[in-house]
Amino acid sequence: MTTTLLMAIAIALIIEGLIPALFPNKWRAYVLKLAKESIGSIRQIGIFLVLVGFVLLWLIN
Repeated sequence: MTTTLLMAIAIALIIEGLIPALFPNKWRAYVLKLAKESIGSIRQIGIFLVLVGFVLLWLIN
């Protein structure tokens, strides 16, 4: 189980790193736009992504 978790984290880091590496200008513009969003809006997006992740894990198992 630990190996699977580490592999999942590694894949997430690879995907997260590819975006700024391949598209640095678009990534910067996105980060600047995100910095202007309200805290509540950012929190809602985060909660939504966590829920989607849990649903995907539930469907896989």
